[in-house]
Amino acid sequence: MQNEKLITNSIDASELSFNDFKSIVINDYKIAYESRQASVLGRREVLTGKAKFGIFGDGKEVPQIAMAKAFKNGDWRSGYYRDQTFAFATGISTIKEFFAQLYANPTEGADPFSAGRQMNCHFATKSINEDGSWNDLTQIKNCSSDISPTGGQMARLVGLAYASKLFRNNKELDYLKNFSVQGNEVAFGTIGNASTSEGVFFEAINAAGVLQIPMAISIWDDAYGISVPAKYQTTKEDISEVLKGFQRDAEHLGYEIYKVKGWDYPALCEVYENAIKVCRDEHVPVLIHVTELTQPQGHSTSGSHERYKSKDRLAWETEHDCILKMREWMLESAIVTEDEIAEIEKNAKIFVRNAQKEAWNEFLDSIKPEQKQVIDFVNGLAKHQPELSKVSAALASTADAQRREVFTAARKAIRLSAKVSSPERDAFLAWYKKQTELNFERYNSKLHTGGKESPDQIAVVEAEYNHLSKMVDGREVLNACFNENFARDQRLVAFGEDLGNIGDVNQGFAGLQAKFGELRITDTGIREMTIMGQGIGLAMRGLKPIAEIQYLDYLIFALNVLSDDLASLSYRTKGIQKAPVIVRTRGHRLEGVWHSGSPISMLLGSLRGLHLCVPRNMTQAAGMYNTLFRADEPAVVIECLNGYRLKEKLPNNVGSFTVPLGQAEVLEEGTDITVVSYGSTLRIIQEAAEELATMGISVEIIDPQTLLPFDKTNVCATSLAKTNKLLVVDEDVPGGASAYILQQILEKQKGYFLLDGQPETLTAKAHRPPFGSDGDYFSKPSVDDVIETIYKMMHDANPSKYPSIF
Repeated sequence: MQNEKLITNSIDASELSFNDFKSIVINDYKIAYESRQASVLGRREVLTGKAKFGIFGDGKEVPQIAMAKAFKNGDWRSGYYRDQTFAFATGISTIKEFFAQLYANPTEGADPFSAGRQMNCHFATKSINEDGSWNDLTQIKNCSSDISPTGGQMARLVGLAYASKLFRNNKELDYLKNFSVQGNEVAFGTIGNASTSEGVFFEAINAAGVLQIPMAISIWDDAYGISVPAKYQTTKEDISEVLKGFQRDAEHLGYEIYKVKGWDYPALCEVYENAIKVCRDEHVPVLIHVTELTQPQGHSTSGSHERYKSKDRLAWETEHDCILKMREWMLESAIVTEDEIAEIEKNAKIFVRNAQKEAWNEFLDSIKPEQKQVIDFVNGLAKHQPELSKVSAALASTADAQRREVFTAARKAIRLSAKVSSPERDAFLAWYKKQTELNFERYNSKLHTGGKESPDQIAVVEAEYNHLSKMVDGREVLNACFNENFARDQRLVAFGEDLGNIGDVNQGFAGLQAKFGELRITDTGIREMTIMGQGIGLAMRGLKPIAEIQYLDYLIFALNVLSDDLASLSYRTKGIQKAPVIVRTRGHRLEGVWHSGSPISMLLGSLRGLHLCVPRNMTQAAGMYNTLFRADEPAVVIECLNGYRLKEKLPNNVGSFTVPLGQAEVLEEGTDITVVSYGSTLRIIQEAAEELATMGISVEIIDPQTLLPFDKTNVCATSLAKTNKLLVVDEDVPGGASAYILQQILEKQKGYFLLDGQPETLTAKAHRPPFGSDGDYFSKPSVDDVIETIYKMMHDANPSKYPSIF
């Protein structure tokens, strides 16, 4: 069996006999050597065309084994795509699974990390079950799903470590037995030396130092970033020298910083044992700078490092290869003989080769039945159309056909047989339809968790009012909502700039830190990327975070973290991990370049996998929060920045009524034209509708409430069937979110067939608004703009009834 796990064990010299010590060291060498062979063979598989691309952990094997020795059940990894040896040494991955991922095998269980959706060395462990319920995370070695963007793992690492601090210090969380054992878990991070130049690295390092959390960051330093040497990457060519100011002392909190050579096995084991003990026991962040590492095969399969490394550097790398150095130390220390180590190496090569062959054969075997079925179906069609035999013959002659070749042939045969009906074709179409569903499950499913706690499963509870219900500022509705939910659910935490002490800049959290404590409602520094990462990590560990970005414009600073990591998490793991973060922000209709942005099209394009909520007032926002607090999928909620002091009626059940996501609402019924918009702009449309009514024009106003998802019950199309005219009003740039809304209504809801004239959009100008009320008026849709646009549409339809204004 080629799928066995070979796990490293810790070394305690005070308790081990020499034979036990020898056994552990030999086992470690075997893991390292097998990992190196996996890298060598993996590169060969890419270069021979069996896999598309490869990136490997060769040269980092020995320090990763030392790190794995300190990694315990309940701990978390947020790492770098060169950590394959660590994955092997902890039992997170087998070598066969490593190759299955290299081949992108989507067969269930083959690649347990991403179901064939990520390239090799992107690991993940199963946090949740098929129904979305949590596993016991204290009983496994946890690995958050890897992403490729360099440094991207650092943001979530902060949150994974911060969770341990909350679990240790907030006794109200003791009931969450499946997520933590008194906060003793360490969050291990890894990063390449060149990636420490990324801004998110410095954000995360600073945040962890401020928060004093059990975060252990290892820097694999091989002195290069692809072809660029350290002198162009890092001040002083040494990141731990740069970070010396973070070293804690008697007067200041900070880090413990360690530096160790990556080829020195005994020193590595000692450093990791000591560093992680400090990190775990004292909740102090630690940084382990692992130097003098090598990269024997270069950066990736896309090129050779001989192009940019000098002969002297290449010779040094050969001499200081960590596996060679460990081999020399084992022989010099009389732990093994030359014959013994040669036998280990020979067997390792055989084992890895067999694991690779088994993974490749299983990948092909999963496709061959489909290949044969298509050949048989096409041959059946060829009875009526002999020319189709060429299609089946070409497919039959394709050795090691992948699913793309199989379905290219199938679709071509179906197209070419469109004019020739036959029982064979009917059978083929039925098979193809079933396969389409299977392929959707293989390649397109799980954009959202879709479990038993998805927003769709949350009961709809209407807001309740009576004669005693008060009219209050909108901010007070939010404040009451947060107050009731924080009292109800101990898992809820909130953090952001100015959120804690002053209760946020618009007072939605006023007084709540004093009531619920600083551990639950917390101020942060100005660091948008790691605010988002803090939320992701906490959510992955079973908490319910509200991560606040003060203004919508500033969400751009964190868009990389939201898009690369959070939005793709469910999809890239095929639903084995989730992070139900609620991102709270505010925007729309304020004046000036930097506080009036409505970059909705940017969010729509980059945040598929999140829900995008655009409530028109604070009552609707509260209902959406109530839904999201009870659900388990991530969302962005954009509150109306100019609505906090507008009066609203306070629901009696402010902490429990819910607004369903994707449920559009008809705000005002009309017969002449359908107007669709969201957020603050709806108030402008409602004001315009009053004047239009005096002009004999009846406007139907629809608020989709959420843009992701959009109007799941086709309220817009139902309205169009009555009015036959459509205007989309949007604060985004021309062709921005308005284009998305048109696509949803005209194409997805088939609204095109209900129109009797051209649909129109009314948007902001292409630039951001200049400062002042005049800037807003001349840059974003105004009441006058709405009135005149709608009137012109009516004029175009009936000029005699609605004579031209201009």
